Amino acid sequence: MSGRDKSAVIFADVVRRNPGESEFHQAVLEVLESIIPALDKHPEYTEAKIIERICEPERQIIFRVPWEDDRGEVHINRGFRVEFNSALGPYKGGLRFHPSVNLGIVKFLGFEQTFKNGLTGMPIGGGKGGSDFDPKGRSDREIMRFCQSFMNELYRHIGEYTDVPAGDIGVGGREIGYLFGQYKRITNRYESGVLTGKGLGYGGAQVRREATGYGAVFFADEVLRTSSDRLDGKRVLVSGSGNVAIYAAEKAQQLGAVVIGCSDSSGYIRDDKGLDLELLKEIKELRRVRIDEYVRARPHAAFVPGSPIWEVPCDVAIPCATQNEISATDAANLVEGGCRLVVEGANMPTTPEALRVFEGAGVRFAPGKAANAGGVAASALEMQQNASRDSWSFGYSEERLQEIMKEIHASCHTTAEEYGMPGNYVAGANIAGFRRVAEAMLALGLI
Repeated sequence: MSGRDKSAVIFADVVRRNPGESEFHQAVLEVLESIIPALDKHPEYTEAKIIERICEPERQIIFRVPWEDDRGEVHINRGFRVEFNSALGPYKGGLRFHPSVNLGIVKFLGFEQTFKNGLTGMPIGGGKGGSDFDPKGRSDREIMRFCQSFMNELYRHIGEYTDVPAGDIGVGGREIGYLFGQYKRITNRYESGVLTGKGLGYGGAQVRREATGYGAVFFADEVLRTSSDRLDGKRVLVSGSGNVAIYAAEKAQQLGAVVIGCSDSSGYIRDDKGLDLELLKEIKELRRVRIDEYVRARPHAAFVPGSPIWEVPCDVAIPCATQNEISATDAANLVEGGCRLVVEGANMPTTPEALRVFEGAGVRFAPGKAANAGGVAASALEMQQNASRDSWSFGYSEERLQEIMKEIHASCHTTAEEYGMPGNYVAGANIAGFRRVAEAMLALGLI
């Protein structure tokens, strides 16, 4: 059976065994379609049923999270941790607190994380978790009570040699602090390496907050360099306004780009003079209010409610919000507006239909499992510092991050060329990440 036929059979079985989990199906299909040349070249992967094993998580944990709000009302949420693959090291991946979280989304994220972590070249496996809890509008004390209840169950399943969660959408430094505090209280151990994304005062690492956004821009610059181009002077759009978006915008500006827009769930702002990042950080990191506040301080800028940011002309697009945020229509608008490079800061923000539009128009495309791997790479660096009771400077940490992103780019670029698809970063990332995980699984035997 050819690799293509085998992939089709495996995908049909994944859909049958995981009904209703459309995001997970989408992530699996993208990988399966990309790795067909690797399956044809390495029949041992098929014989050992590596793909079937990779598509089935090693462990799926679902639990109840009861908590009480400030009025004394009891709420019940659902918690998840999917420990997907530990062939390369302890499970590693973020926690997401958002109403959209369900098992299918956590599985898609954990599946992607497995290959992303493989691409970093670091000894970490893939996992993901979270809850359908919505932190928006909740007080600090409510969020603390929720995090403590969440950790009351999660602590049984994690550890620095087992599973090391981090943050994701809805889980930042505040939430990681509450989670770590409860873990320490329950276990009576100051096990710094059990969570990453901690505050600098208690085991956190320099550049961790900035890493995903910085890393995406480092990757974008490497892509442009392959054609003797640079980010300097480019018009850049960034969707979202959380950590990834803010620090992608910051690094892009430092490299000479003009970041002309960002967004949140209420709409987007356009500032043709270039985003005022200090103002944006005040609005989103300190005051935690809607992005339309930006135009009150910068009246020359425009706020557009309820519309996708991708209708604004740009040279480079960096989606940093959530999955499937760029539709085929959005992709067509980006192409028409002059966009020549799309770099995924978020996880799978581009729909398959949009990707086909980009491919047809010759737009270069950097998938999230490669381009946004800077966050988990910095998490692994935080784990290293925790294990050695060490603390690195910001400059040294950023230098390490940039080196890792250059290596990831080189791996994707050379792998795509090796398999006869030069410039195809989707294929290069999927094959390179898959092969590293597959080789480790072969070496460990049937487990």
